[in-house]
Amino acid sequence: MSSTESEQNARSGDEPTDELLPELFTGPPEQPVTRHELRFEELATGGRVGAEIHRLYSIGDGGPAAAIVRYRPGATAKTHLHPSYELIYVLSGALETDDGVYPAGSLLVSPPGAVHAPRSEKGCVALVVWEQPVRPL
Repeated sequence: MSSTESEQNARSGDEPTDELLPELFTGPPEQPVTRHELRFEELATGGRVGAEIHRLYSIGDGGPAAAIVRYRPGATAKTHLHPSYELIYVLSGALETDDGVYPAGSLLVSPPGAVHAPRSEKGCVALVVWEQPVRPL
């Protein structure tokens, strides 16, 4: 297989990819920015199975939030509605919905009213930004 074919397969989600975790740098105002380790916890809300989350920020129970989300191989989420925008940037692996497979480097923008049930056959890591929490259906 040529390197071009290999790159195309990796982008299409046909081959397993190495997990890519970002390096996190943050700090409170007026203090130096420092490197922090990502610490994942189980993410079971919204009917998710096999998912973990490292929360970057969250504003109240109904406000905006951002996180690094890891879907282990075979992870699923139940169908849910987005009352406002959600952004998903796939860092590694591939995320799947009924609309297709999204490999590393994909940016999904779900507008208000969007409904989906994300999953990952081989696993993936993504940066996810929500304007509001999802509503299970």
